[in-house]
Amino acid sequence: MARKVIDEPSEEIVANAKTARESKRGPFGRLSLFIKQVMAELRKVVTPTRKELVSYTGVVLVFVVIMMLIVSAFDWVFALAVTWVFGTPGG
Repeated sequence: MARKVIDEPSEEIVANAKTARESKRGPFGRLSLFIKQVMAELRKVVTPTRKELVSYTGVVLVFVVIMMLIVSAFDWVFALAVTWVFGTPGG
């Protein structure tokens, strides 16, 4: 099971941001800080296990099939209603 991580910036990131604000970095300094912060956040990412990935994929596929059935049913009902109101198509 995936480990739980508190979604708060680390102390290092906060300290770097404060330092950056105080020193008013130039464009390359800001870009460098941004990349460092992105890398720090990417280290926090927890990849799912194979079992979790298969489970999530199954849930998504079942949801998509159910939504397709609902939309198809609405389309069929509306087509019947339009045919009833306006008569047979092409006639």
